[in-house]
Amino acid sequence: MYAILDIETTGGQFNEEGITEIAIYKFDGHEVVDQFISLVNPEIPIQPFVVKLTGINNAMLRSAPKFFEVAKRIIEMTNDCVIVAHNASFDYRILRTEFRRLGYDFEARTLCTVELSKKLIPEQQSYSLGKLVRALGIPMADRHRASGDAMATVKLFKMLLEKDLEKEIVKDFIKLEIEKGIAPKLLDIVASLPAKTGTYYIHNEKGNLIYIGKSRNIKKRINQHFTGTSAKCKKIQAEVFTVTYDETGSELIALLKESEEIKVNKPIHNRTQRKSIFQLALYAEKDEKGYLNLKLQKADGRKKEITSFTSLQEGKNALFRITSHYNLCQKLTGLYVSKTNCFQYNIKECDGACIGEISAEEYNARVQGFIDKNSFENQNMVLIDRGRTINERSAVLIENGIYKGYAFYDLNYQINNIEILKNIIIPMQNNRDIRNIIQGHVRKSKTLKIIRF
Repeated sequence: MYAILDIETTGGQFNEEGITEIAIYKFDGHEVVDQFISLVNPEIPIQPFVVKLTGINNAMLRSAPKFFEVAKRIIEMTNDCVIVAHNASFDYRILRTEFRRLGYDFEARTLCTVELSKKLIPEQQSYSLGKLVRALGIPMADRHRASGDAMATVKLFKMLLEKDLEKEIVKDFIKLEIEKGIAPKLLDIVASLPAKTGTYYIHNEKGNLIYIGKSRNIKKRINQHFTGTSAKCKKIQAEVFTVTYDETGSELIALLKESEEIKVNKPIHNRTQRKSIFQLALYAEKDEKGYLNLKLQKADGRKKEITSFTSLQEGKNALFRITSHYNLCQKLTGLYVSKTNCFQYNIKECDGACIGEISAEEYNARVQGFIDKNSFENQNMVLIDRGRTINERSAVLIENGIYKGYAFYDLNYQINNIEILKNIIIPMQNNRDIRNIIQGHVRKSKTLKIIRF
């Protein structure tokens, strides 16, 4: 659990400032589960420049509770939490100073979103909260008020968790739980998980990732791991300490995250998934008569492939759909299955005799239509899918045919402004697996929206 907070002060000399307002949002890594927002009577005057900056004046604070009156609630909100703040050293110092005046030694682990942003969102012009959230398209209300700044920090931290592909933030938090020596039981772990689409991460007692997976129902899939009798399931059951997860809403994003993060983190029980899962590829080759033949062959990185498949059956099924949709000859795809229709004649088995009925130029134009639709070479587009909430959407960015990554957004200007989109994107390797996951999803999905630019 994280306590994401912001504090406004009176200003003044170092360690003599008083708190004028505090906002704390308790965040479980996915959503805010509790909050505390209050003005605080600092019992000393506010500096004039602070009044101008925050809008909080001495008159507003006369009837506000003093710090000792809110101290218990602050401890409740931050107990067993990692404190997260933008420039955390300042907020943490102010809290410790106020508690010290009460004779209480306040201690907590902290995370600074300034430092995390410099690491995970490099090359920004400024890392001040206002300028950073503007560059990321994060909406912000009540700037320089504790509640507005703290909520903007929540949204920023949520984005930073997504961008942390190595899961260092989560792994460090799990190590805190391990220090307490309380390992949740398998049933408790399953009960805490959502029955939603996303990726899940199985950690051992050292906090290390031992398995990464994706599912349209995370709870159900983890339950299968915990009740399975295969050798891998038994190893996972013996080694698991806890399970974390990321909801995605979109199955495509779950597939992309799984592929990318397995390659980055190399979990011990994902050995078979570290290598490419796409063994067959579809190629277009001209025959001696000049007709483009679509051929399923073993994937060869030296050839220019149209798309790839994980199995022969998947490839054949796709070819049947392609020949039907684009009115192509099955003979020129190497398919010889009976009870299928040729592109021009209603016959049970295609022998290729119909090819002479149209020119190679006309036939090849049909094949090229399929290639253009399924190849993203030199194209700029954004693939829009559902997000984690009803108001959110996900986006996959393809620029000059290169897959840049994915993002979640809830405001149209984030997706329409390419510079903001590039800032919020979670970077993705432009490898065969990623490319073919996207191409396969585009072939199958009925809900995916494509915006070209």
